[in-house]
Amino acid sequence: MAELDEVDEAILAELRRDARSSMTAIADAVHISRAGAHARIKRLTETGVITGYTVRTDPVLLGHHASAYIMLAIEQATWQDVQERLRAIPEVEHMALVGGDFDVILLVRARDARDLRRIVLEDIQAIPSVRSTRTTLIFEDFSRS
Repeated sequence: MAELDEVDEAILAELRRDARSSMTAIADAVHISRAGAHARIKRLTETGVITGYTVRTDPVLLGHHASAYIMLAIEQATWQDVQERLRAIPEVEHMALVGGDFDVILLVRARDARDLRRIVLEDIQAIPSVRSTRTTLIFEDFSRS
């Protein structure tokens, strides 16, 4: 895909702010026609720049009163298997393969501290290729918008 221009960036900013915005509202916000906005969003989707639309939720209001980033050291040759096993844990909200002291970082949302303990000790550390974990509790979440 060609480089994104200022209009593409503005459209993406509008969609990040509110993915439910109407095509007319997006076009008005970025000062292009509705047809132009539609064509650009279609191109951004077809080329894979836009991969989907989502809803942001408040974890506490959903009953997740304990959140943590969990760093894992794994046997790197087993990443595909570890990834599949981690995807099967419903409390894992986000997963990233990273470089540095650890190999994987997880964002985990749990009902409470006891549930978080179960997830770390019984679900994650039970994966044979996980060599070690480090848990960092989240006291308060902030998002961009």
